[in-house]
Amino acid sequence: MQKEASLFKVLSDTTRLRLASLLLVNGETCVCVLAQALNAPDFKISRHLGVMRAAGLVQARREGTWMYYKLVEPRSSFEQHFQAFLSKGLADHPTLKQDLASLEKASCS
Repeated sequence: MQKEASLFKVLSDTTRLRLASLLLVNGETCVCVLAQALNAPDFKISRHLGVMRAAGLVQARREGTWMYYKLVEPRSSFEQHFQAFLSKGLADHPTLKQDLASLEKASCS
């Protein structure tokens, strides 16, 4: 139960829950695009992604000066069901809809 509790602890922060939802829908995404979508500074988004990475929830890939993040593949049936819940349970949430709309307009400069 410790791993499951850790997942809830990491996603108990609104920003990290929003990031996980965006990565679930969009797949691998650059930090600068995520920052624009959430209307937050890059350093703040990087810090949250660092917490998620330390918890094993996301993995990172560097391409030049850009860092790209994506959710890790589910390692257990719990994680698989949890990702399905996020996908379906938050699909109609107004905040996620707004974040996705902002994500579509965002780009790295």
